[in-house]
Order: sequence, then structure tokens, then C-alpha cells
Amino acid sequence: MPDLAPISVLIPTKNEAANLAACLASVAFCNEVIVVDSASTDDTRRIAEAAGACFLEFEWNGEFPKKKNWALATLPWRNEWVFIIDADERVTPELAAELRAIATAAQPEHDGYYVNRRFWFLDGWLNHCGYYPSWNLRFFRHRLGRYEQPAATGDTGSGDNEVHEHVLLDGTAGYLRGEMEHYAFPDLATWVEKHNRYSNWEARQQLAATGGASTAAIDAALARKRRLRQLAWRLPFRPTLRFLYHYVWRAGFLDGYRGFIFCRLMGWYEFLSAAKAVELRRRKS
Repeated sequence: MPDLAPISVLIPTKNEAANLAACLASVAFCNEVIVVDSASTDDTRRIAEAAGACFLEFEWNGEFPKKKNWALATLPWRNEWVFIIDADERVTPELAAELRAIATAAQPEHDGYYVNRRFWFLDGWLNHCGYYPSWNLRFFRHRLGRYEQPAATGDTGSGDNEVHEHVLLDGTAGYLRGEMEHYAFPDLATWVEKHNRYSNWEARQQLAATGGASTAAIDAALARKRRLRQLAWRLPFRPTLRFLYHYVWRAGFLDGYRGFIFCRLMGWYEFLSAAKAVELRRRKS
């Protein structure tokens, strides 16, 4: 059996008993795994500790930093390199080999690395729809990476990071060939439940961005994507345009039935976010 890789793994959780065991098994090649939990009421803690992971409770005081930044800045990490993975994600063997090679190299080429993520939906992989490829900066020297601080939007949650958070890296970044597998949506009910919650955050972001959110601290591609998203918030017929963007422009039709369902759901999500933003705007006035 090979030695464990000098990699620290951070897994943020809240009621992830259904997913955590498989996630922990996929990162068992690392010599430090820390689960940072937000008051789970299921078997998350038992599963984490049974797998030999360090389990920590995180209690948010309503201020920044939130969970992941708190962990990056506060915990006494055993290793220089940290890999961040959600409980519904899995590291493939190909990705594990790359992570090990970088962590044990004398002089890695970069300070952080983007990992591509593949989404499982309706018993198959999404290969288009704008959801593949899906690059995320997840592996980096822990002193050099922090998640961007979102503007205060009235969130009274548990301190979990907002949706679509991104790492700001003080250094150079490369791209890995190995992929992660993402099993966020085991059924349509889960997709609807999660995106109903996500739309609350999206609506608050729309209100917060009316004055033009700053994109100076993020990379050029992400800044451009943010500006286009803010422009899209001002367009009419947004749900229809969102469906056409994913289904036609991003070739969701090539994913067959699952692509059609997914793109229709994205249009519904856009409608829900827009309606909630109108509701918040009226309450505010």
C-alpha cells in the first residue's frame, strides 16, 4: 500500500450522511482529512469519525469570514497543499494521482490548480448544457488562497459559503487532466429543493449588484462572466433566454432527454430568481 499523500482535505458539511462516506473513500489517499460541520442533525459526525477524519463544529457569528475561509485561516494544517471538496463530490483515481504528484514534487509549477467537474443528472453525465467543462480552483497552497468575500445580503444562514463562490489565489494557477465527479442531484426533487434555496441568494445578489458589483479582484474570465450575468439581469424574457442559452447556445440538445429537462429547469430557476428579486425590491420600498 503506498504512503499517504501529504495533502490536507477540507470537506464542509451540513446533513451530508447520504454522501459523505463515498466522498471520504475517494480522498483516503490523503494524510489529513478535516470535516467542518454546521450543526448537522443526521449521522454526518459518526460517518466522518468512523472513517478517521477530524470532525469540527463551526458556529457562524453572523460576520465574515464564513466556513471555508475560517477553516483556511484558522486551522493548523498539517500540509502545505489543501484540497477542498464538497460531500457530494468524488475524486477519481486519475485526479488522485495528479494531486499526489504535485504535493510530493520538489518544485510544483504553480501555486494552485483548477479541477474539471462532471455532473451526474438523471442517471447519466451532462456533457454539454454549459455545465461541462466546469473548472474550479480546488487545490492550492493553503496560505495563498481565500474565497472572495461576498457582499452582505441579509444572509442569516449557518455561515456556509454562498453559491458560486470562487478562490482568489495569490500566485499562478494551472489546470489538471483528472476530473471530479459531482453527484449533487440524485433526483429531480433534490434539484428543485436546492435551487429554491439558491434562488434566494441569487435574488439578494441582484439587489446588491444594482450599483455595479466590483470585479477587480478576480481573474479576467470570471470578471467577464460576472459582468455578463449582471447584464442578463436587465434583459426581458429571462427564463426563455436562459433555456435557449443552455439548450441551444451551449448545445444542451446533444445531451438528449436529460439535457432538455435540465435546460427547462434552468429556465424555471431563472424565473424563480427574478420573481424573488421583484418581491425583495417591493419589500424594500
